[in-house]
Amino acid sequence: MKFIFMGTPEFSVPILERLNELGDVALVVSQEDKRKGRGKKFTKTPVKVKAEELGLEVFQPGDINSTDAIDKLREVQADIIVVVAYGQILTQEIIDLP
Repeated sequence: MKFIFMGTPEFSVPILERLNELGDVALVVSQEDKRKGRGKKFTKTPVKVKAEELGLEVFQPGDINSTDAIDKLREVQADIIVVVAYGQILTQEIIDLP
């Protein structure tokens, strides 16, 4: 099975790891990196860090419901989209993709 995984915080990481064991995680979607700390350095999301460790493609759109983002998701032709604490509301168009 081909998956798109959508998640951002640490809470989502174990599910991403398990999906990677079960099938083909074709795309990982996470919130954009944020500036944190005194130096205001960009900090990667926990899901992005894990996806990069696993060698998975990461996509971080500012607006998941934009035409470009939906086109990217459509290109993957995933069987399932798994969403765990992603952080943006998905339109019906995205929900209907798989």
